[in-house]
This record gives sequence, structure tokens and C-alpha cells, in this order.
Amino acid sequence: MKYFIGYIFLSCMIFQSCTQSNEKINGVSFVASNNAIADEHLSPVVSLNSNYAALMPFGFIKTLEHPDILFNTEKQWFGERETGVIQYAEKLKAKHIKLMIKPQLWVWRGEYTGDIIMKTETDWLLLETAYRHFILEYARVAEAVNADIYCIGTELDTFIAARPDFWHQLIREVKRVYSGQLTYAANWDEYKRTPFWGALDYIGIDAYFPVSDSRTPTVEECVEGWLPYKEEIKRLSERLEKPVLFTEFGYRSVDFSGKEPWVSDRRKTTLNFEAQTATTKALFDTFWKEDWFAGGFIWKWFHNHNESGGMADTRFTPQNKPVERVIQSHYKKFK
Repeated sequence: MKYFIGYIFLSCMIFQSCTQSNEKINGVSFVASNNAIADEHLSPVVSLNSNYAALMPFGFIKTLEHPDILFNTEKQWFGERETGVIQYAEKLKAKHIKLMIKPQLWVWRGEYTGDIIMKTETDWLLLETAYRHFILEYARVAEAVNADIYCIGTELDTFIAARPDFWHQLIREVKRVYSGQLTYAANWDEYKRTPFWGALDYIGIDAYFPVSDSRTPTVEECVEGWLPYKEEIKRLSERLEKPVLFTEFGYRSVDFSGKEPWVSDRRKTTLNFEAQTATTKALFDTFWKEDWFAGGFIWKWFHNHNESGGMADTRFTPQNKPVERVIQSHYKKFK
């Protein structure tokens, strides 16, 4: 009898372990709108089998060399402001969707935030003060809504390289007001230089790695293209003993979707849903079964599902495209 009981106990432990390791962060990057959200806007998120959503309040900078950050103003859309983040968070949590709060900067005309650089020490200090205010304000919001993860920045490579001491201090200050898990969203070509992973809970990567030069790549081709990147990411994860989180991932529904996945302008106009599906499947096949990989957030998801994406849309969103069913099926396996 004791052997039978021991067998049952061992079987339960193995099952529990497998169940725990199988669960991933199956997230959507939930785009802010100018309106409050309702249950009807969240049913498609639940149907996708998502268990996380990233909420993204924005701060705005006039130029790459301008130190002031405007945020939480009445001129911004509802979902980009503090009141909107709180309302979105409450509605998502009511649907049992966990949260990552991910404040982001936007430079007018869409210039790359990784190139933000100040000309003088005075301007660097002004930028640090403005950014500290921005991040600590939303850290308090993240604590108030009991967000599971807080992201302290997105694709700010030059800012970090120029002012590493500021970032280490900022992390300490965030931890005084926010008690959840922390990450930073490094660009795909930046993450190996980020100096403060040891102080965070996740190695966060915006995973726009080039994996194929083909017009319509196959899943196998893209998996092969991922191999060198995967090994580098895995080595960093093991060395730092930190799980990896894709703070953004996704592909456009266009030709050559795996060649330069970060390109978001409107020059690419040729629809290719097969390419979007293959690149997405390959990313899932490459990472989601790995123990050191925590999951990720698809870029991007709009609240008005029935009016978003569709078979004439070349943008990133998977909504109302064949790849949406791929994500839905995959997320179900790892929920």
C-alpha cells in the first residue's frame, strides 16, 4: 500500500511540475484608444486564450535631443493617460487577464527612441528628472492596480549607454513604490548590452530579429534562422539566471515579413498572410517549450476587434487574419 501511495504522490508531483512549466505568459499588447473599454472589447482577448495584456501609457518628446517629456495630459487619448490605464486594468482583471504596465516614449514623427541623446550635461539631467517622474508615476499606478509586471522602459539604448548610473538608481526607486516583477524592453539588437538585467526579474526583448530573406518563408526556414539568436539568448538567460520575456513580438502580413520585422512604415504594401503565419509559427516553435523562456506579448491588439486588421490590412495586428487562429491555438496549449 505504501508503494502505491508513494507512486500516486510522485505522479502528482510530476504532473504538477509539468503543468507549471507548461504555463507561459500569453500576452497581447493592448493598444490605447480614445474611449473607455467594455466587456465587448475584451471577449476577443479571452477567446484568443490570452492570460496577460500589456497596457502602454505614453510620454511624448518633441525631438531626439529634447529633454522634456509630456504625459498624462488631457490632449492625449484616454487609454494613454493614468485614468485610462486604471480603467483598462480594472476591466481586464475582471476577465482574469493579468497585467504588464509598459510606459513608452514617442518622439514626434516616429523617430527611433533608441537614438535619444542630449547635447549637454544640463539637458541630460533634465531628461533624467523628466523620465524619473514619468516612470515613477506609472510605477505607482502599477502598484495601485496590482499589475504583475512593470516595464521600466522600451528601446532606449543610447540613453542607457550614456547614463547607466541613472538607470541603476531608477530601478532602486521603482522598487520602493512597486512590489511586483520588473523588466525592461530592449530592442532585438540591444539586449546584450543592457547593463542592469541582474536587478530585474525578466530579460525583456522586443523580438524583431531578422530570420529569413524569403518573400514567403517556410516555418522550417524561419526556425533555422532563429538558431544563432536562440543560442545567444539562452546563454544570457543561463548566465544571469533570469527568464526571458518577449516584451513585444509579431510580424506584418506582407512579403518578406521575416527579413526586417521591425519596419513599421507604410512602404510595404503587398499582402502576404502566409508569410505572417509562417514567421509566427516559427517563433512559437522555437521558444515556447523552453523552460528558460517566460512567454511574450503579441504586437499589437486593438480594442475594436471587429474593425481591426482583416484581409486588406498589412500591419502587425493579427486580428481577423489567418494568424489569429494560429495564436489562439498555440496560446491554448500554454495557458
